[in-house]
Amino acid sequence: MNAPATPHKLIKGATGDWEVVIGMEIHAQVTSKSKLFSGASTAFGGDPNTHVSLVDAAMPGMLPVINEECVRQAVRTGLGLNAKINLRSVFDRKNYFYPDLPQGYQISQYKDPIVGEGEVTVELDGGRTATIGIERLHLEQDPGKMLHDQSPSLSYIDFNRCGVALMEIVSKPDIRDAEQAKAYVAKLRSIMRYLGTCDGDMEKGSLRADVNVSVRKPGGPLGTRCEIKNINSISFIGQAVEAEARRQIEIIEDGGLIEQETRRFDPDKGETRSMRSKEEAHDYRYFPDPDLLPLEFDQAFVDALKAALPELPDQKKARFIADFGLSPYDASVLVAERESAAFYESVLAALQDPARDGKLAANWVINELFGRLNKEGLDIASSPVSAAQLAAIVALIGEGTISGKIAKDLFEIVWSEGGDPRELVESRGMKQVTDLGAIEKVVDEIIAANPDKVAQAKAKPQLAGWFVGQVMKSSGGKANPQAVNDLLKSKLGI
Repeated sequence: MNAPATPHKLIKGATGDWEVVIGMEIHAQVTSKSKLFSGASTAFGGDPNTHVSLVDAAMPGMLPVINEECVRQAVRTGLGLNAKINLRSVFDRKNYFYPDLPQGYQISQYKDPIVGEGEVTVELDGGRTATIGIERLHLEQDPGKMLHDQSPSLSYIDFNRCGVALMEIVSKPDIRDAEQAKAYVAKLRSIMRYLGTCDGDMEKGSLRADVNVSVRKPGGPLGTRCEIKNINSISFIGQAVEAEARRQIEIIEDGGLIEQETRRFDPDKGETRSMRSKEEAHDYRYFPDPDLLPLEFDQAFVDALKAALPELPDQKKARFIADFGLSPYDASVLVAERESAAFYESVLAALQDPARDGKLAANWVINELFGRLNKEGLDIASSPVSAAQLAAIVALIGEGTISGKIAKDLFEIVWSEGGDPRELVESRGMKQVTDLGAIEKVVDEIIAANPDKVAQAKAKPQLAGWFVGQVMKSSGGKANPQAVNDLLKSKLGI
């Protein structure tokens, strides 16, 4: 499957434009209390080698037993990626020198993975989208962790991660620039968080990316690719793509050849460095693991999991647009994280008229609440303003009880002091003035005091905004802005 013709960024070289071709392998830790083939804990942060069973330690005679929950999570993820679920899959031994896997091989899947082809659509700047093909998703066990900073002469190994279930999600080479690469990882992480199949915590290593980068003249044959291993930050993924693409372009333009190899990204220096020559599949001498029967389940198992899936980001986005009139951009912002979408839906649930006020509520969640949370370095779970409080502020605006300006003052009070917004409006005299007689009196006074401005406004009606500002200022921001506008137009004859 080829990516659709989404406009993408070309890189300028000395000999003209170059196109980047990117494929990614995402390693996502399965959300499960125990490991893929043993009952040992997957909890993060235990003392070294305290979450290790006899199976993980590869003691003689120990046999792996598949964890059914990990199978369920892989199938659910495949369904979330609109992918083919294979009712029969095979676990293979991947033979390689693994100092941090005691058995000396990794149990993975090669020719017969649990999930086949699928696709995801990612949102890009300017309302653009790109569809990225998924080649496969397979289950495998994670190695342990090498510790090189504990001793000047020895390397230590922590086997706590050893045997933890990973989903390796392999994309097709459909990604064409750093923006698409970052959006793709963010979308996969979002889908898995909604599903509850991976927590997506890149700082803890729950989600890591191997990025394959090659360059070519636009539309030309594929170039030789290099793989950048174990990137654990979305921003680093973008930087690594840019750095590696420029490195390859400079070599080719200087008459050199790209060697297929594995590299690592150094974020401090903003460059990639060679680790080793790239292995091919035949180098791993895959063969079916004799200790594990082929994994088989029926369509009813898949259908039951599909029926119980939660609403996913794309579905939720479409519903927000259809039901509440949100723009595609606003809907995308709200659904990007499961917690953000849940907060917005809690606001909607607390509104008397969500159909009327849903769009206004989205504006307040995105602009006022998210803006303030970002400024203060807080996440949605730490918000001092609850969904019910924000809903009350939105409802007060929708009813015409307070103006947008008063609402911002009210939001500040609730953020800093807490309290019930309706009670605060009553106790602090923040109600909007809708009495036309009272507003007209203020309008008449300002018109009478500024005859020169009246003449200017009649000549240039857009100058009437000055009068609106004066009336609002005189009323302490409590006059109904629409009533002020209507009265001024009538009085000024514009």
